[in-house]
Amino acid sequence: MALALEQAEGKIQYQALEEFRHEIRRFLTFSEHAAREAGIEPHQHQALLVIKSAASGTKATVGFLAERLQIQHHSAVELSDRLQEKNLIRRSRSGADKREVLLSLTKRGERLLERLSELHRSELQTTGPRLLKALQAVIKRAGAVGRQSAAGRRRRNRKTRS
Repeated sequence: MALALEQAEGKIQYQALEEFRHEIRRFLTFSEHAAREAGIEPHQHQALLVIKSAASGTKATVGFLAERLQIQHHSAVELSDRLQEKNLIRRSRSGADKREVLLSLTKRGERLLERLSELHRSELQTTGPRLLKALQAVIKRAGAVGRQSAAGRRRRNRKTRS
């Protein structure tokens, strides 16, 4: 009986994880389509967002872009090349370190990012609650698993000591 209960709980955990993954994928699919409809690739949209959202005191450099997008440095260079060709970003040399290249949005890049961000905020009004519900289910299941695992370890330890 305990085994059947563990199997049922395991299935529920997988279902919660799958639902969370599904909601994330739905939002990402929306985001990819919105970017393409705006005339840019999804990575380009993400790059604009990274550059615009760099925290105060953080320099939006190619290295920063690579780290935030989890891509190789040379890929971030190519991505910034394409964005500059589309007149969405500009590059400038740092005043302190001439080797450092700073990235910033052009007016055109700002307008495009604002349009895309408005679409995303609107979509999140619908998607957000479903995503949050799915995440809460995963977290709740993870907590239950942790408590069950600890209880199982305690039972096994008691048996081994006896």
